[in-house]
Amino acid sequence: MSQDALLRFDGRVAVLQHVTEQQFCDHVLPARLPVVLKGLDIGCAPQQWTPAYLRDLPSSQATLVGVHVSTEPSGCLNFVNRNFVFKTMSLSELVARCTGQKMEPLIGNGERYYLRSIGANPRKEPSSIEKSFPDLARSLNLPQLFPADSEFSSVLRITSPGVRLWTHFDVMDNFLVQIRGTKRVQLWSPDDEENLYVQGSSSEVMDVDDPDLARYPLFAKACRWKCELQPGDVLFIPALWFHNVYTEEFSVSANVFWRQLPKNMYDKKDLYGNRDPIPATEALKAIDAAAAKLLELPNYYRQFYCKRLQRQLGSLVDAGACGECGIE
Repeated sequence: MSQDALLRFDGRVAVLQHVTEQQFCDHVLPARLPVVLKGLDIGCAPQQWTPAYLRDLPSSQATLVGVHVSTEPSGCLNFVNRNFVFKTMSLSELVARCTGQKMEPLIGNGERYYLRSIGANPRKEPSSIEKSFPDLARSLNLPQLFPADSEFSSVLRITSPGVRLWTHFDVMDNFLVQIRGTKRVQLWSPDDEENLYVQGSSSEVMDVDDPDLARYPLFAKACRWKCELQPGDVLFIPALWFHNVYTEEFSVSANVFWRQLPKNMYDKKDLYGNRDPIPATEALKAIDAAAAKLLELPNYYRQFYCKRLQRQLGSLVDAGACGECGIE
């Protein structure tokens, strides 16, 4: 397997069959490109987790979950403006609502629902499917193509039809495991960050299929990668790759996130895996401080030293582009 096998020039994510742990670590991981992996053993969950099974499982009726609820007509959940509220319900009720069972609305007509599981003790630990949903975990094998001691979290996701999740990036590598239904995923390279109008870790561009180019003209330059996940498929999403996910039908999936950097580079208080690595956070703060100091200078001097700073930072980008591939 070569890196060329992972590069596509038609906008589609490459698909690989029956990848071994050795092949993943030697070829897929260093390439830092998204890949759909087929033929991995993820257990019997794709066959077993029917809506009826999930709804009627005794533990589902006893397990409470916090759910995003939105009446946004487009179905696009917007983390920038937060066009949703959180409601607590049983896992059984969530599945019933997601699959169209008649129930009283929680906030209004046309509700859509999205679960992103959190830790059993959400203030102290990240999400773990094994701890929070032990009955479900027994029939799900999450891919272990990375060192076991680097695993950070496992996340259960349940989505009603017509939901689109905002475009964002994560700071950890992860697998998106499709279990029930299908998902349409669009991705953008970290190199396109300047074209995506990013606030924090999320893009301001909500409708990526019909973007407002008058408001976001640079988005037209962004090069997107696409794939559609079927039950049993596993999508490798490298850290810092922006992704936007749309579910046309009832969907159940899981993520497993793992650390690619040394553990001490991650914020210990980050339970979601979406805070910048500590060195990056410190560097960004230093740049803010430098910018504040430069504002003390008259414009004539400020322009001169801003350009010097820009050149210094640019040399780091150029060195990375020429001499590094992947993560050391």
